[in-house]
Amino acid sequence: MKAIQITIDERLLSRLDADPDVKRVGRSAVLRRAIDLYLRARRKRLVGDAYRRAYQRGEPSGTGGELEGWTEEGAWPEA
Repeated sequence: MKAIQITIDERLLSRLDADPDVKRVGRSAVLRRAIDLYLRARRKRLVGDAYRRAYQRGEPSGTGGELEGWTEEGAWPEA
């Protein structure tokens, strides 16, 4: 692991230090966990945004029109 320096508002640091998990496992462990959660959530959000943009455009890029009109070809079974 690599040691880094960060700046945290004193009030926020006091709240962090008062947390039972921080007291049990330490600041570094809790901050690593928070950073990991942030990066996972950001990645999930970026992937979701990419899907939304792709579906808003209609046909997926790179298909060369081969999927055009496929919805008219579908047959739904009788219920």
